[in-house]
Amino acid sequence: MRNKIGIAEYLYFLSVKYGVDFDRLFEALGRAREKPEVSLGKLLVECRRKGMEYDIFLITTEDRVVAQFYVPKYFLDQPNHFGDPTCRYLFRRVSARVVQESPRNIRDLRFGMKRVSIKARVLDVPKATLVYTRFGEYARVTNALIADETGAIKLCLWNERVNAVSVDSVVHIENASVTKYRGETQLRLGRNAKLSVIESSGFPSSREIEEGRLLKTVN
Repeated sequence: MRNKIGIAEYLYFLSVKYGVDFDRLFEALGRAREKPEVSLGKLLVECRRKGMEYDIFLITTEDRVVAQFYVPKYFLDQPNHFGDPTCRYLFRRVSARVVQESPRNIRDLRFGMKRVSIKARVLDVPKATLVYTRFGEYARVTNALIADETGAIKLCLWNERVNAVSVDSVVHIENASVTKYRGETQLRLGRNAKLSVIESSGFPSSREIEEGRLLKTVN
């Protein structure tokens, strides 16, 4: 790890790059001090050495080393840093650094991505529920399931957008962002995002997607 950046920024960089929540990564490091290794999705976290002031951690995947770095003991002994304003700034900063271009396939979507533009087929649109927002008003919301030939993801739809799509239609989504809600990865449409139904000719059908076992939901 380069000495020019702090441990918080480096961990945020890893969380964005490998699509894991920072709070889960933080928790895994703490657990790895007590266990031989801790599984974190496709990553394995191992505490290689415990020192007086620093612990050394190793993160690997099935076939390669992801990172090895020192973590000050005081850092892990403090409460989770996710709510710290400085860390939120670092998260936005490294998110922009890691995500340089918009993916074209659902399987390539990662938590923290912005300005996402993809095409997908709508597989399910659950009945919308009525929620009371922090703005003091009621709104309708549903999480549609959309998919392409590489995977599937939930698409959060609010109010008028709930009725903008239907099952089996093909949609073109522009300028969306990849977020997490209660641990589930979702596509969200902000004010500048666009959602339109397009001609489905040439796009895999719902049956082709499902029969091909291609519905791997993004984590």
